[in-house]
Amino acid sequence: MTALDPKFKQLIRQDVQSMHAYAIQDSVGMVKLDAMENPYRLPAALQAHLGQRLGALALNRYPDGRVNDLRQALADYARMPEGFDIMLGNGSDELISLLAMACDVPGGSILAPLPGFVMYGMSAQLQGLKFTGVPLTADFELDEAAMLAAIAEHRPSIIYLAYPNNPTANLWDDTVIEKIITAAPGLVVMDEAYQPFSSKSYIDRIARHSHVLLMRTLSKFGLAGVRIGYMMGPKALIAEIDKVRPPYNISVLNYECALFALEHREVFAEQAAAVVAQRTMLLDALAAMKGVKAWKSDANMILVRVPDAAKTFEGMKSRHVLVKNVSKMHPLLANCLRLTVGTADENTQMLAALEKSL
Repeated sequence: MTALDPKFKQLIRQDVQSMHAYAIQDSVGMVKLDAMENPYRLPAALQAHLGQRLGALALNRYPDGRVNDLRQALADYARMPEGFDIMLGNGSDELISLLAMACDVPGGSILAPLPGFVMYGMSAQLQGLKFTGVPLTADFELDEAAMLAAIAEHRPSIIYLAYPNNPTANLWDDTVIEKIITAAPGLVVMDEAYQPFSSKSYIDRIARHSHVLLMRTLSKFGLAGVRIGYMMGPKALIAEIDKVRPPYNISVLNYECALFALEHREVFAEQAAAVVAQRTMLLDALAAMKGVKAWKSDANMILVRVPDAAKTFEGMKSRHVLVKNVSKMHPLLANCLRLTVGTADENTQMLAALEKSL
């Protein structure tokens, strides 16, 4: 990497210069099981149908009111409560950044359990907000006492609770979650990125609270390449956050793809069911594998601990299977790898590569 010209060093924030960009692994020629993507593509007939629809769009025009059709379709799909509204983002990442921007008040801060999704802390840093990470327990459960103490001390503007969590893939205790929500002085964001594969959702409880937002994405639904995130909350609250959203942040191609997918949601539901069935198979196989500890999963990924994560990761990579080495992300993740659940054939290859690489 070429060094930055000294004359630009004064123009770019020092903390930005010390950061690392979000890394995407090279996956050419690999069985790609590192990014929690739905492994199934659209059936050929639907590909052709979608292609015709996209080809007919007026790409010379800015996005129009059709984006509101998507908002309504997502509200119906998610069973959004009365009195709530929905806001769209270019993936959940943009919504997380916009929340930090909207809540950037003097003394404002963001709090989340760790290990967790890196964008919570990154959004705080980029917006100049304090970020407090509260370690989970050794088994990746919420530390109730530590969370409540941190809330009392830091009085965060935003608390993020991923449900299920990334990279640990587990759902947390609902009683502890309710205590955190009750203690929160600001917003609580329930991040349900992995909802298509989860046994539970917070959607039926969200209306109980005026300060809780529910965030989801279509990335895990099966549209990772389309970049659609959405967030639901009380209308007045969403209206304020929506003021910082860039105009036309959802392209005509993106919203038409998303509308098409929701019209064929049964196809994606079948894909999610297949992933869940494969997850069960993988958990059984991993439980029988010597030297491997796997944690229960409610997502389309499984966290495992191996004797030597770096060696195992490189061994799997040399066998053309790409997973995620998360062992350096947090001390609690020592020697851990995150395995995305793939197709039956991909999972067979992954298990074979894992066993040979231990």
